[in-house]
Amino acid sequence: MTEQAQPQFALQRIYVKDLSFESPLGVSLFQMKLAPQVKMDMNTRHSKIEEGVYEVVLSVNVTATQDDKTAFVVEVQQAGLFGCNNIPEPQLDQVLRAFCPNILFPYLREAVDSLVVRGGLPALQLSPVNFDALYQQARAQQDAKGKEAQH
Repeated sequence: MTEQAQPQFALQRIYVKDLSFESPLGVSLFQMKLAPQVKMDMNTRHSKIEEGVYEVVLSVNVTATQDDKTAFVVEVQQAGLFGCNNIPEPQLDQVLRAFCPNILFPYLREAVDSLVVRGGLPALQLSPVNFDALYQQARAQQDAKGKEAQH
């Protein structure tokens, strides 16, 4: 009787991979009654660093426009190193695409807020993101495309 190794997950490190803040309007931004339109693009990616160790990067680009002019742009790449051993492939995919981003999101959210405040602007709190639901939705779309390709 062979004993199968137990799945293991460990957070090894959380770090900022890249960040930037731009305010193209400069000081004139502070003279405006600020009510910007905010657009947010977020994505994740992961890569295998070595056997059982993965880097997951959660990226966000926030662009705020005021009167058709760019008021500010914030870009943050929040990353983490995660140890994932003996996790079967379907579950590993979900761990890397949903579970790890859920861990990284509060750090990314704080970095965005901090950059905006340091830029002299009111705090910007990103709304919570349900990475599990996004993962399930992406899987359903992928499964539907797979079924279409078979017909």
